[in-house]
Amino acid sequence: MSKAALLITIAILLSVAAAAQQSNASAEAAADVGGPARPADTAGLEAQLPQQPQNKPRAADTSRSEIKRPKSEGSMVGYVDDALIGTQIRLRFDAGFDSNAPDRAEFFYSKCGCYGFLPTTNPAYDPKAPGLGPGGANDINFQQIYLQAEYSPFSRFSVFSEAPFRFIQPQAFITTLLGSPIPVGFNQGGEIGTARLANPSGLSDVRFGFKVAVVQSENRTLTFQFRTYAPTGNVPLGLGNGHWSVEPSLLYYQQLSDRWTIEGQVGDWHPTGGHAGIPTNGSGSFAGDVFLYGFGPSYQVYRSPNLQVAPVFELFGWHVLGGFQTAPNVNADGVNIVNLKFGVRANIERHHSVYLGYGRAVTDADWYRNLLRAEYRYVF
Repeated sequence: MSKAALLITIAILLSVAAAAQQSNASAEAAADVGGPARPADTAGLEAQLPQQPQNKPRAADTSRSEIKRPKSEGSMVGYVDDALIGTQIRLRFDAGFDSNAPDRAEFFYSKCGCYGFLPTTNPAYDPKAPGLGPGGANDINFQQIYLQAEYSPFSRFSVFSEAPFRFIQPQAFITTLLGSPIPVGFNQGGEIGTARLANPSGLSDVRFGFKVAVVQSENRTLTFQFRTYAPTGNVPLGLGNGHWSVEPSLLYYQQLSDRWTIEGQVGDWHPTGGHAGIPTNGSGSFAGDVFLYGFGPSYQVYRSPNLQVAPVFELFGWHVLGGFQTAPNVNADGVNIVNLKFGVRANIERHHSVYLGYGRAVTDADWYRNLLRAEYRYVF
């Protein structure tokens, strides 16, 4: 039901955007139509008459019908969220490798189901642990495909939605947890003796939200973004974390010159729920806040009216402010993760944009050791 509702919402947004674009095109065509042609037999008569000054045609007043945008060529970054506001669709593909604690603070997926297979005397024993099990993965690869839609009825405001589809391939498992042996591998239903679950896949947690431009000029935009994560992913398959989360952020875009641009982001991912922490009867939650930040400069090495090409360097980091993880040190509070990312973006004509990039973790802790990203963006 949630998948159908999301697809209907995206279809409505795209239909409205297409209708708005068609309306603008029709208005422009009407403005280009000239007055009726003069009969040929009046040309000589007009030449003999004194010429009167002609009133210049008045420019059409489009202030009420046209949404005025900053004179920028679009966001160049590939990982930092886009501060610019507009109507657009985006298709993104990520391939992540070697995630070493995928249940950390329940940011990627929910608490490992392996805690339900600890001895009942272990303080961390949790028969309600909902995530992938019965084994605990300490190395997974994953791919995610995102369909994103943003609609802007006003120059300073937009709403957006994101539908991510996730594919997981476990690579390695721990054999002991908090001093106790645990099963190895993922099984159907997270139970011992059921069929092996090799590569879980499906719809992950759907996101939606809004953006408001607090400051907006030709060369600078400061935007407040509020993103909500809905628990639509199948938790026992590792496709979601099982609770609602919110992520307020500030996004910044600055065009430094005709070719140089810098963009940045700072925000906090906040879980509104979470599963039992360690020990299970304690007051702490396995989920925890994650402070996030990033920035990236870009430089257009090639520039023409219909094509701009820019390499982009980005630094993106996360600081975990609480929660737990299935790792040698189960306390996730204070974990720092920093990634360096490099990519190339090409903006083609007015509407099309393509990005290819690579990211690598430079800290021991990670959400992934390496990440490949490809993205196509269409701006209306």
